[in-house]
Amino acid sequence: MKKIRIAVIGVGNCASSLLQGIYYYRNRKADDACGLMHWMIGGYKPGDIEVVAAWDIDSRKVGKDVACAIFAPPNCTHVFQRDIPPTGVKVLMGHVGDSLSAHMEKYPENRRFVLSRRPEATRQEVVACLTKARPDVLLNYLPVGSEKAAHFYMECALEAGVAVINNMPVFIASNKTWAKRFRQRNIPIIGDDVKSQIGATIIHRSLTNLFRQRGVNLDHTYQLNFGGNTDFLNMKNSERLHSKKESKTEAIQSVTAERMANDDIHISPTDYVPWQNDNKVAYIRMEGRIFGDVPMNLELRLSVEDSPNSAGVVIDAIRCCKLALDRGIGGALISPSAFFMKHPPSQYPDDEALKMTESFISGNRSR
Repeated sequence: MKKIRIAVIGVGNCASSLLQGIYYYRNRKADDACGLMHWMIGGYKPGDIEVVAAWDIDSRKVGKDVACAIFAPPNCTHVFQRDIPPTGVKVLMGHVGDSLSAHMEKYPENRRFVLSRRPEATRQEVVACLTKARPDVLLNYLPVGSEKAAHFYMECALEAGVAVINNMPVFIASNKTWAKRFRQRNIPIIGDDVKSQIGATIIHRSLTNLFRQRGVNLDHTYQLNFGGNTDFLNMKNSERLHSKKESKTEAIQSVTAERMANDDIHISPTDYVPWQNDNKVAYIRMEGRIFGDVPMNLELRLSVEDSPNSAGVVIDAIRCCKLALDRGIGGALISPSAFFMKHPPSQYPDDEALKMTESFISGNRSR
């Protein structure tokens, strides 16, 4: 049986949902597999993925088997697959860098990171681990704003020759310099900043595209997001939000009929509400003008468990990345990035990005 070996940076809620999903679908058949975009991609099923290395900086996770660490605080996502056997993979102490915002130390222990006292990982140690564990794909789940830490791990991936899926909004695949380096090493990368399966961004994009297709002028729009996981707690530090706001805003701007003025579009992770845990609530408002310049508006409220929503996309991105490896394709993967990510190297409407991705999976499109 073919396996896809993955390494994980950040054993948080998103990693928890992904690993739960791998075992959840491993025990199911295609006709009993709810919640997937693809059961089979290039001969790989969801259950064909296995974790071979992982890093975190929280003392409650470092040193524990990954199967145990995914349920440790401050993780708070919905548990839909509790029965996960030990993997034999211990969570290693990661590189801290700028991945921990100082304000998080002011919150109760079950909400914040509790920084491990173990020495942070060096580049040589991470590269050595990657070389020994031989993962096919490295998943970046660092917190928003961890630019230096993200660059650290990207350097490690390049040195070890490991493919990357960049799920967070530090721009790597969409940065020409980084993309060139991955292309030169013939290492595939999918990025940046994962779109959720049915999240605020994909819904907002779909509605914006609908306005454009139906000839409705979009004059003003906002998207406000609330949640209670560590992602939202981390984002209470507004200095860490620049790339996140840019990623989410550009995802909408890219499908408008005409680029909107900055004052007319506001998209923001708005606040942290502890009791919501991993549930995310998003409010979208769109104001426009229909036939005869007559005004109209649309309001939508979305409530969804944030991390399974992410894992439903990443589980396909992993398999697309492995397809690129199998086919000897390196550099930024344009089609999967456009469909799976908010800030890809090239933006396309989602229906077109889907067709491109299906063509990539079938082998009719190289990237």
